[in-house]
Amino acid sequence: MSTQTEVAPDPVRRRSLYRGDPGMWSWVLHRITGVSIFFFLFVHVLDTAMIRVNPDTYDKIIDTYKTPIIGLMEIGLVACVLYHALNGVRIILIDFWSTGPKYQRQMLWTILSVFVIVFAAGAVRMLQLLIQNL
Repeated sequence: MSTQTEVAPDPVRRRSLYRGDPGMWSWVLHRITGVSIFFFLFVHVLDTAMIRVNPDTYDKIIDTYKTPIIGLMEIGLVACVLYHALNGVRIILIDFWSTGPKYQRQMLWTILSVFVIVFAAGAVRMLQLLIQNL
């Protein structure tokens, strides 16, 4: 005769491990801005290398950078570099300051406030120059 065995209940599935904590979004944004900066540097090295290959091609590439779309991308680059730098300082403080983990959330809101203020001022000036050069 066989006996029935018990079947384990289905595991409860969660949509996200972190559930949208601000620290998680800070981590995600730090990675995205880092990859964006890396991509910019890669393109920058390639276009600068073109001056040794063919100066006329280099001039054409530089002319394409004078379009309004690239101007908006430059503003995005400034946002990426500024956020990545400020959040990097926060990460350093969390890692090397003994009470850093205790104040990590306050430091996050502080760097976000500084980011908004500095980026707003920079973006306004860059937009002025962009509109002026149309």
